[in-house]
Amino acid sequence: MSDVYLSAQLPTNATAILSQAGISYEAFNQPGLITKEELIQRIHSTKVLITSLSTKVDQEVINAAPKLQLIANFGAGFNNIDVAYARQKKIAVTNTPLVSTTATAELTSGLIIALARRIVEGDQVMRSTGFNGWAPLYFLGHELAGKTLGIIGMGGIGQAVAKRMHAFDMNIIYTQRHQLDPATEAQCSATFVSQSELLKQADIVTIHAPLSDSTHHLLAASEFTQMKSTALLINAARGPIIDEAALLDALSHQRIAGAALDVYEAEPYVADAFTKLTNVILTPHIGNATVEARDAMGVIVANNAVAIFTDQTPKYIVN
Repeated sequence: MSDVYLSAQLPTNATAILSQAGISYEAFNQPGLITKEELIQRIHSTKVLITSLSTKVDQEVINAAPKLQLIANFGAGFNNIDVAYARQKKIAVTNTPLVSTTATAELTSGLIIALARRIVEGDQVMRSTGFNGWAPLYFLGHELAGKTLGIIGMGGIGQAVAKRMHAFDMNIIYTQRHQLDPATEAQCSATFVSQSELLKQADIVTIHAPLSDSTHHLLAASEFTQMKSTALLINAARGPIIDEAALLDALSHQRIAGAALDVYEAEPYVADAFTKLTNVILTPHIGNATVEARDAMGVIVANNAVAIFTDQTPKYIVN
C-alpha cells in the first residue's frame, strides 16, 4: 500500500513530480477502467487519491480510505465524486480547471466546422460507396459566415469558442445565469440573450455550462421545439445537460438538423440509435485530450498531492 494511489495511468511528468518529492505511489495499470472493488482494495492506507473522471468516488469508496486527506480529480469536472460527503469527512477535493480551455475550445470549433460542412459524413462516403464526381447540388453543407452561434455557458471555454468562431464571421450570442461585463462582451463580440431567445435565433448551439441540479436536462423536448429545424447542436461539456432520448427524437423527426457529441448522458454508454444517424458526429470524450492539456493537468494533481505532504494548501479546492 502507498501514500498516493492513482486510479488511472497519468502523464509521466505527474509521476516524476511525485518521485522527485520522495512520495510513494501506486497506479492502476490494467486494461480498461478500474472497478469499484479494485479501488476499495487499494486505498486503505492512501492519503491522496488521484482520480480520473471515469472513477466514481462515492461514500463507500471514501469510507474505505480512513487516512484520506485529498481527492485530486484529473479533470475540470468533479461530478464523479461525492463532494459533500468528502467535505463532511474533512477531505479536500480538487480539480484541474483552466488548463483545458484551449483544447476544449479547439475541439468544439472543429466539431462546429465538421458538422456544418458534413466532413465526417463525407469521409464515411469515401470509405464506403465513393462518389461519381463533382456535381452542383451534391453533398451541400452550410457556410458559417453570417450565421448565429449560440453559446450556453460563457465561462473560459465559452469565451474561447466565441473568439475563435467570431474569426469565421459568425454572430455570437450567449446565455447564462449572469451577464458578462461590457468589456468582456466586447472582447468576445458577444451579445447576452435569454435562453429562449438563444434557442430561437441560433443556427448552431454549443454547450459550455457545468453540470449541476439546475443544468441537468437543460435541453430537453420543449427546448428542441424552440430551435430552428436547420439548427445544429454541439455538446463538449457534460452529457446529462442534454436529455438524450429527447435529442434522438428531435433528430429522428428532423426537428433539428444535426448534432455533435463528445460527452454522453450515461457515459461511457452511447445509445446505439445515435450511431445509426448520419447527421450526428460522435467523439469519445476527447475535449481536453491533447498532450499539452493533459501534461498541465498532471502537474496540477501531482503538485496538489505534494502539498498534502509538505503542509501546504492544495490549489483549486472545490469543497
